[in-house]
Amino acid sequence: MKFKEKLNQLFKAYEALVSKVNEPSTIGNGVFKRYKYPVLTAAHIPVFWKYDLNQDNNPYLMERIGVNATFNAGAIKFKDKYLLIVRVEASDRKSFFAIAESDNGIDNFRFREYPINLPVNDGADTNVYDMRITLHEDGYYYGLFCTEKRDPEAHEYDQSAAIAQCGIVRTLDFKNWERLPDLKTPSAQQRNVVLHPEFYNGKYALYTRPQDSFIEAGHGGGIGFSLCESMENAIIGDEYILDKKVYHTVYELKNGQGPAPIKTDKGWLHLAHGVRNTAAGLRYVLYMFMTDLDDLTKIIHKPGGYFIAPEGEERIGDVSNVVFCNGWIVNGEDVFIYYASSDTRMHVATSTVSQLVDYVMNTPEDGFSSGETLKTIYNQIEKNLLILDKVPTGN
Repeated sequence: MKFKEKLNQLFKAYEALVSKVNEPSTIGNGVFKRYKYPVLTAAHIPVFWKYDLNQDNNPYLMERIGVNATFNAGAIKFKDKYLLIVRVEASDRKSFFAIAESDNGIDNFRFREYPINLPVNDGADTNVYDMRITLHEDGYYYGLFCTEKRDPEAHEYDQSAAIAQCGIVRTLDFKNWERLPDLKTPSAQQRNVVLHPEFYNGKYALYTRPQDSFIEAGHGGGIGFSLCESMENAIIGDEYILDKKVYHTVYELKNGQGPAPIKTDKGWLHLAHGVRNTAAGLRYVLYMFMTDLDDLTKIIHKPGGYFIAPEGEERIGDVSNVVFCNGWIVNGEDVFIYYASSDTRMHVATSTVSQLVDYVMNTPEDGFSSGETLKTIYNQIEKNLLILDKVPTGN
């Protein structure tokens, strides 16, 4: 095949993929709607990122820079555009951030010409990933992300031991990014830190996830809560565990805050990820809870079980049986939930603020035993049978 012909086919295939119209995949469960197609995959990366388009340099039109995955995106509405701050993982396993934007938040997400040129602090990051974007009442958009380096105390034979902490950037226009000093924390590891959108008692409030080691929560774990005086030199002390791990739940092994919470007239809506161990490995799901409007450390409602779990092809990928969310967007009453599946691709689910509030406030809580679960089911069956007895049946 001639160079120009193959190049035209690449651009044609890319345009067909990016411009594909998305649609709800099922009738849904009354809480949210899934959509048929992922909003972003590795194939959504622009052709000119991956190929040298100079025929003299690349006569076979070979892909020179491989991209493995697009996942774990922060999300924000900015100037009538739905922006995803995407974790793009190159084939060399290094991740970086890139902005993809859409007019409707459901499909036609297109990457900007260049990835984000993230400023680097002293002691350069080996890897960066999973940015949460928060518009704070101080006027800045803050991006909190994981900055990872090899553990300097690890033995030479162990090339997987890492230290993860929280990097911080801020922007006003999503073009120019200011790198602030990394978060200073007493915890050995911090992989999931999220900024609350409002001041709390005159301070910046952070949701954290203290861990003893890079993978295992150890004596740490749970969704923490802490305060700091400034984001320009962010230092936290004690971390109050807001939502702890619990035996034989979907968050028994690890859990962490997803995106920044949504403020409603009933309380703050939280979306989190929970991790349990199975014979097939770790299983990541999403769950929700609500905290008090005035006391951010007080959980007032928490449905039992998961909110979203991987289904069908979502279960297949680099790290299978995983859903993860660090970005959602509220547009009026509508809520766009952006979640990754199996560390490979990005999806969207849609709901409304009213539906999510109803779900969180009225879904039964976890009774933490099989007997309590049965009581909840029996109670619902008995009430519904009374209703069905009054409903005419037949022709």
